[in-house]
Amino acid sequence: MDRAQLEKRLRTIPTRPGVYIFSNERGENIYVGKAVNLRNRVRSYFQKRSQVGKVRKLVEQIADFEFILTDTELEALVLECNLIKRLRPKYNVRLRDDKHYPYLKVSFEEEWPRVYVTRRIESDGGRYFGPYTDSRSVAMTLDLLKKIFPYRSCAKAISGNEARPCLNYHIRRCVAPCIGAVSREEYTALMHQLCLFLEGRQDEILREMRRQMEEAAEKLEFERAAYLRDRIRAAERITERQKIISTALKDEDVIAFARSDGEACVQIFFVRGGKLVGREHFALEGTKDEDAASILSSFVTQFYDAAAYIPPRILLQSDIDEASVIQSWLETKRGDKVAIQVPRKGEKRRLIELVAQNAAEVLDQMRARWLADEMKTSSAVLELAEHLGLPGPPRRIECYDISNIRGTSAVGAMVVFEGGQPKSSLYRRFKIKEVTTIDDYAMIREVLRRRFKRATAEQDQLSDESWRMMPDLLIVDGGKGHLSAALDVMAELGLQDAIPVVSLAKENEEIFDNVHGDSIVLPRTSQSLYLVQRIRDEAHRFALSYHLKVRRKKTFESALDKVPGLGPKRKAALLKRFGAVKAVRDASIDELASVEGISLNLARKIKQTL
Repeated sequence: MDRAQLEKRLRTIPTRPGVYIFSNERGENIYVGKAVNLRNRVRSYFQKRSQVGKVRKLVEQIADFEFILTDTELEALVLECNLIKRLRPKYNVRLRDDKHYPYLKVSFEEEWPRVYVTRRIESDGGRYFGPYTDSRSVAMTLDLLKKIFPYRSCAKAISGNEARPCLNYHIRRCVAPCIGAVSREEYTALMHQLCLFLEGRQDEILREMRRQMEEAAEKLEFERAAYLRDRIRAAERITERQKIISTALKDEDVIAFARSDGEACVQIFFVRGGKLVGREHFALEGTKDEDAASILSSFVTQFYDAAAYIPPRILLQSDIDEASVIQSWLETKRGDKVAIQVPRKGEKRRLIELVAQNAAEVLDQMRARWLADEMKTSSAVLELAEHLGLPGPPRRIECYDISNIRGTSAVGAMVVFEGGQPKSSLYRRFKIKEVTTIDDYAMIREVLRRRFKRATAEQDQLSDESWRMMPDLLIVDGGKGHLSAALDVMAELGLQDAIPVVSLAKENEEIFDNVHGDSIVLPRTSQSLYLVQRIRDEAHRFALSYHLKVRRKKTFESALDKVPGLGPKRKAALLKRFGAVKAVRDASIDELASVEGISLNLARKIKQTL
């Protein structure tokens, strides 16, 4: 739409609360937002000072927009959340695969309730718990519940007059209402205990079960008392594994997140009665260029819109946008007060930091699992070849990185990926020997020259045959300057046509080569981008670890190391005798020669060197 038409449409937007939806030329919804004043908010996108980073890319694609009016900002919040879940716009922060998260349902709408997995919450009288992100943990929870609370799992009508129970009754996995072995009141009480367990209130359950056991023992119902004892022990084993992380004995959710290269992972700790009863993690999409407040507020609204339980207190890693509106919305859903807090110090802040550390660890594991998926990595390699215009999928990829501090302790690293997987046995490291100034380009030239000169050396000069293996793709960490330096070496060694060379700039994840005029930007959620990021990060990690090792060794180097013929044992003997290098330097030749193992000739060398 042209500028005149745009200005005309912007003037017609009401100044009321509501939700706006941006779409591109293909009619795809690319962003959903809310505002107290729709006209001012939508107009702000088309002002030059707002067009930076993600907003600039969004505005470039806007071909049309529409809006929906609401009576209040709170209604706008709810509508925005629902539209993001339904439309999944590209530029919104959103839960990945949120439609597939499972819940546990206790079907209190049935006369004899059951427990099963569902993926949809309905207002049907049942109790819901979740969402969970791991289907395996849900299955384990169901198995545990069956042992402690032997509810019925069959869907048949219960008459209480069946001739015989099923096998579950005999292995104590069902109380058999089908044969009338339990009254409806007793069964309902059992299911309420199960709900308390899922809420994390095991202490209440244990007190009630111990009371029932003692009552059964007093009535000489020893078999029932033994049965209750076994259930108590099973519940106690779970309780013992739960970590007490708060002395306040309150119910609260603790939320923090970690992010890396446009990806983000949110971790939640569920604390009930001061004990950590569970935790879940959620991957987010569309987080690139978003600030922490935007990421957390988007997560909180989308998660608690579908959460089965909202605690009275939510602890967050940082402040969120429109906190008062979100708090009012949460209180409406809970039906009671909800406190949103951002701890700055003390026990609660340490807890937030622990959750953030867990989120970072999960994010690393998610990326590692993705990398270990052979099918995905094969697809990523093919995709990368297509984007870079390579003649075929690169079987062997080598990536190079330089690590130094102002030119000191400079090192280079080479990592190798074969078939999209790291091959650590082929990693190589280089101590920079020729470059003494702060010149990354010269350092990358030195590393590549040394690597490929060894590859093209005569066979009888090679001690390690792996140097002769040539890459199908060479990646240099850096921008256009690093690419030029690498291409200079390839041309110098006559390899410019044999090996495709690219550089990867971290700031915008742009790839540069000597074929395409402009930089190549891989799709932000593509498997090929994940692969090159992983390769680049691995090269950086390997280079940094070697740099730290070299720097640490240099830090602890002594002037005595420069004395010819003075080994570690004799050096240790000198330091033991004199205490420090300065005292060794001040000692006379005769005093030095009096140390065991130090000859008169060696003493003269020490004195001369120091």
